[in-house]
Amino acid sequence: MAARLLLRTAVRAATTARVTPVKTLARGMAAGGIPSDEEQATGLEKIVMHALKDGSDPYSMLKPKEYAGSKQDPHLVPSITNKRVVGCVCEEDNTAVVWFWLHAGEAQRCPSCGSHYQLVSHELPH
Repeated sequence: MAARLLLRTAVRAATTARVTPVKTLARGMAAGGIPSDEEQATGLEKIVMHALKDGSDPYSMLKPKEYAGSKQDPHLVPSITNKRVVGCVCEEDNTAVVWFWLHAGEAQRCPSCGSHYQLVSHELPH
């Protein structure tokens, strides 16, 4: 009974009330459009975007370039020191990894397959 009474009063109020049109608010970006990612970026994100735009890869996020692995075109291995441990999967379907130390200087061979690797200095971006 109470529900019917409430329903009737709600219907009467809705049909008799005057609805005044509400002004739609203008968007603040309507004149200039939506800002791009470069315009919104700040801090480290902005530094990375500018570096990628210039063609450098400051945090090694992109896929490394492929090299032949020969003595003339060795695989380049970045390092912040003068030596680094390198793992070589000698054959495509091989499950064993051959680990060896790579030192700064000339290109060195993998002891198992003979592929050449060369250590290159890498500076940290920060």
